[in-house]
Amino acid sequence: MQIGLKTKLDYADYCAIPPDGKRYELIAGEVHVTPAPSPLHQRMVQRFLRVLEDHFRSPVEVLASPIDVILTPHDVVQPDLVVVADPAQVSDRGIEGAPLLIVEVLSPATAQYDRTTKAQRYAALGVPHYWLVDPASRQVECYRSAGGTYQSVATGSAEATVSHPDFPDLHLSGPTIWR
Repeated sequence: MQIGLKTKLDYADYCAIPPDGKRYELIAGEVHVTPAPSPLHQRMVQRFLRVLEDHFRSPVEVLASPIDVILTPHDVVQPDLVVVADPAQVSDRGIEGAPLLIVEVLSPATAQYDRTTKAQRYAALGVPHYWLVDPASRQVECYRSAGGTYQSVATGSAEATVSHPDFPDLHLSGPTIWR
């Protein structure tokens, strides 16, 4: 019998965290907490949600945070937006396994975490597409998984329309998004 504190938390530990208005995530069994998002952040989430919902059709589903994405028992995240291509991944607990696309809207408190820790973990765990939306620079960066890391496949600013090579009919219009 082993006695002592757990060094790697799991989904059951995550579920035991009392609700306090903060956003908790597990990355490789380690707890990360971020403050509530700003109104600008939420506006960006809503705009991208509308664009993605207009593009993707059933059975593909677009969901906004808060929603648990359970990548492994030790990796539970709450991305801003999730695009799920396989309806079987949606359970009573949340999204089970790697979704088709995760979108994170950057904020001063989370930008470094989203660009490094989360990006590395998402790529390692098989999330095929990862997008970063930066309200400060008014840019969107689209990445595709390649061999356990992400490669940039499209970038756009407030003045441009971004087209993604894997979603040719999806156009992210800068003037519409950044209005």
